[in-house]
Amino acid sequence: MTDQKDPNASKDTGPESPVTTRRGIRSFVLRQGRMTEGQKKAYERSWPVYGLTREHGMIDPREVFGREAMLNLEIGFGMGKSLADMAEAAPEQDFIGVEVHLPGVGALLKEVEDRGLENVRVYSIDANDVIDLCLPDACLDRVMVFFPDPWHKKRHHKRRLIQPEFVQRIRHKLRVGGILHLATDWENYSEHMMEVMSDAEGFANTEAAGEFSPRPDDRPITKFEKRGERLGHGVWDLLFHRTN
Repeated sequence: MTDQKDPNASKDTGPESPVTTRRGIRSFVLRQGRMTEGQKKAYERSWPVYGLTREHGMIDPREVFGREAMLNLEIGFGMGKSLADMAEAAPEQDFIGVEVHLPGVGALLKEVEDRGLENVRVYSIDANDVIDLCLPDACLDRVMVFFPDPWHKKRHHKRRLIQPEFVQRIRHKLRVGGILHLATDWENYSEHMMEVMSDAEGFANTEAAGEFSPRPDDRPITKFEKRGERLGHGVWDLLFHRTN
């Protein structure tokens, strides 16, 4: 393992409360559910090694991973299979995942164990706290937000994660040239994302203005996405790079 804990540090007993320390509208509903026995055991074994918390403060990715490498952040990794697929396919890169739902954290840690992955670390707190309190500026090469809650009712659109203020905070964590990759299977949300990103200072579309991107080969297709495709649902990818 590359990030052994400081024996003098306070004992890390697990993820913190996911309630954000920032004021604002929460973009997720906490549906904890139950961990399976396998997820629970993987969590108990591997959280002390792969878990990160607010107590770690502003991290130095080189110390966390024990090397300097391309650094990816996935916000809301769900059950973690896609993140594990990406990490396994690119062992030369490092990946930080953020997910507030504990069964998903347990599922990812089980994938990490089963595949012997060393290039994954996990936060189980609000992504806003990770961005504001844990990641130094210009440390990320890529940020991924795949299939966030669409909050499809119009009165709930204010809860959507992809908003101008959030995008600007992400921008400061990306290096110049770094990529923000968004994907959704809700057409209305894709239009909202495109509007936000097209107006966002310091970002440029990797495609022509207003154009969606083909799915990159390194974004795995999820079971949920495959089922949607069979039902005729579309999927929209947006890739924008930081210009300044």
